[in-house]
Amino acid sequence: MSSVEEFRTEIRGWLADSLTGSFAGLRGRGGPGREHEAFAERLDWERHMAAEGWTCVGWPEEYGGRGATIEQQVAFHEEYALAGALARVNHIGEQLLGPTLVAFGTPEQRTRFLPPIVAAEELWCQGYSEPGAGSDLANVTTRAVRDGADWVLTGQKTWTSLAHQSQWCFVVARTGPGSSRHRGLSYLLVPLDQAGVEIRPITQLTGTCEFNEVFFDGARTRAEHIVGAPGDGWRVAMATLGFERGVSTLGQQVGFRRDLESLIGLARRNGAADDPLIRDRLARAWTGVETIRCNALRMLDGVAAGAPGPEASIGKIFWATWHRELGELAMAVLGAGGMTAAGSPYELDDWQRLFLFSRADTIYAGSNEIQRNIIAERVLGLPKESRP
Repeated sequence: MSSVEEFRTEIRGWLADSLTGSFAGLRGRGGPGREHEAFAERLDWERHMAAEGWTCVGWPEEYGGRGATIEQQVAFHEEYALAGALARVNHIGEQLLGPTLVAFGTPEQRTRFLPPIVAAEELWCQGYSEPGAGSDLANVTTRAVRDGADWVLTGQKTWTSLAHQSQWCFVVARTGPGSSRHRGLSYLLVPLDQAGVEIRPITQLTGTCEFNEVFFDGARTRAEHIVGAPGDGWRVAMATLGFERGVSTLGQQVGFRRDLESLIGLARRNGAADDPLIRDRLARAWTGVETIRCNALRMLDGVAAGAPGPEASIGKIFWATWHRELGELAMAVLGAGGMTAAGSPYELDDWQRLFLFSRADTIYAGSNEIQRNIIAERVLGLPKESRP
């Protein structure tokens, strides 16, 4: 295995060579609030990466990865973001489900599902949130019952990112009769191309549809497509959330820094930086992104040592709140002109889209309120919130 700097140089050179031709004009396309952009072309890019051996770099080599160390994975995600490469379309399979199957899957599940993720031939979505159980995963009501060689699912998931582009969904469902809260849940791998599944896109404030409602009405999946034992879904689902907040967040922060630098440039050009209050908010934003990076590096130290610390719990609150406030600051820098659409009927510029979409940052993947409860109860050991 090469050193971190050798690895960084290798990926930097590969990106420079590969982001050419038809891919050159797609730099920076896609991402949160912009997942509708050039999706087919980004999938082609993903498969080009796979053919060159640059997907799933942190996975063990026996499962198709490169066995990269934590430090090398950080280098990969940072260089990818610095190059302005296309937003990934296979993030959920590569960063969430894949590591979950490596940790908890059977040999047969790894053989069946990992290679198509590495090759970007099958895309995945995450079936956690429900209308009555957004950030409160233990309150899910989607049910699955055993029927011979199958599990049969009934229920609804919502805010399911990229379900309309995915072939499979990993679903947390209640399989224990009479169970409640985190007991009796199971983690199922469910094909979406079947009669018992209906996917309805949700139009967002940005006018785009990357989130979906997913309805299961007698949907089926094979009995062996359960990860972990029946009733053990809570433990597996929590592990998936831990993988979600891993090394890829370092690349996310490169994007945050780029956005902030661009906003500072805009404030200088349009005179907004002459306002001392705007200058103060810009300085606070700079301090904030440095804090986010520092916390992420502390978190990765814990991951490398095998025991993630409280940094993993507070990281989501840090970056989500910072990004939402950056959108608000962008509107202040734009002034009154920021309230006018760039074109008819509803054409938004990048700053307007950032402002509108970032309103969701403190809600999805665990709302700030739920995150604070988790930190209070499970990290600090404070008394649990009273429930009726």
